[in-house]
Amino acid sequence: MRYSIIFGLNEMAMTDMNQTTETAASEAAGPSKTSMDIGDIFKILPHRYPFLLIDRVVELVRMKSIVALKNVTVTEPFFQGHFPGKPIMPGVLIVEAIAQAGGLLLLTEVPNRDEMLMVFTGIEKARFRRPVVPGDQLRIEVVVKAWRMTAARLEGKAYVDGKVAAEATVTCRLVPRNVGAAEVESGEE
Repeated sequence: MRYSIIFGLNEMAMTDMNQTTETAASEAAGPSKTSMDIGDIFKILPHRYPFLLIDRVVELVRMKSIVALKNVTVTEPFFQGHFPGKPIMPGVLIVEAIAQAGGLLLLTEVPNRDEMLMVFTGIEKARFRRPVVPGDQLRIEVVVKAWRMTAARLEGKAYVDGKVAAEATVTCRLVPRNVGAAEVESGEE
């Protein structure tokens, strides 16, 4: 199965699937949190320092959207080489922060998330509007555009001081942690 097939569903079918999934999940779950601290994030995302790029969630609407924060500090390891004397957060890491926020939103709905990984399968329409430097706080806003229990398309924007610093559409897929890299790449399980 190719990723293009996963995301090639027409908008109408995906919307119906979203509503069905949302209804089932809402009925199965009780009240949900609308914010998270770092301890809550550790319970859901497998990422750890230096690759965890989300510090706090300030808003979460189940299966629809998330707003997360990343405090950018001069002690970030990537600033040592990007760039000496002119530290700028690499754009690819801003996109990774968007993906992590989206993964955090989606993994809250997965009951066996300890057995699963949310992996990147694509990046589209990535645009970098302004540099992100030490002392900035990224406000990462992600909206679900299409959702299945095993795959999603997410639209994200990262802001600094109310201005867009970067934006991208990312796609991801849920895979068992014990699946090998060749199987993830080919889509086999």
